[in-house]
Amino acid sequence: MTCYDLTHALETGMPVYPGSPPAVVERAATIDDGARVTRLDLETHVGTHVDAPSHMARDGASLDDFDVERFRFDALRVDCTHLGAREPISPSDLPSPTDHDLLAFHTGWDDHWGTDAYRDHPYLSDAAAEWCADNGYSVGLDAFSPDPTPSVDPDREGPDEPEGYPAHDALFEAESFIVENLTNLDAPPAEFTLLAFPLAIVDADGSPVRAVADAG
Repeated sequence: MTCYDLTHALETGMPVYPGSPPAVVERAATIDDGARVTRLDLETHVGTHVDAPSHMARDGASLDDFDVERFRFDALRVDCTHLGAREPISPSDLPSPTDHDLLAFHTGWDDHWGTDAYRDHPYLSDAAAEWCADNGYSVGLDAFSPDPTPSVDPDREGPDEPEGYPAHDALFEAESFIVENLTNLDAPPAEFTLLAFPLAIVDADGSPVRAVADAG
């Protein structure tokens, strides 16, 4: 079995979605105290994580409503590295329908992790998101969100500044999952098994995952 790690490390000061509190990973006790223990203070949508429909759908299902097998995906990488900052992923970028159950959109934007430019990632157009939902795909991507992320400039306006979350809405209505902040999507072959198991959190709207590509 050949595995590829697609996960950003959890650490203090790591990038978080605009408006979210900072993530803190700190020492709670040391060997001198009898044992080393680390405390995590972070939201469920930090780092590489999976979204449940309940994240934005009022009556949406939570992660613990699904069997753990649902978080093992037959994935197909979709190359979107030709897209620039804040450009939409359009239906012309999508593959013909396949037997896979997750499309992993490789934008290359993980190269900007830790910089303001990470907010300026490509995103799914409304039509592309609806196509994914209609064809039964979950979505993974190496970016904050399948929707546009607010820019650093609070006065900036434009069609690529977020107005709602249409990609999330379309996918959640179809009970599709969204795996965000992936990295190293260029490492595995184009077809792979994505393992993105969430923590067993009661009524969770999302959870950090250790995302791994199993190339067999």
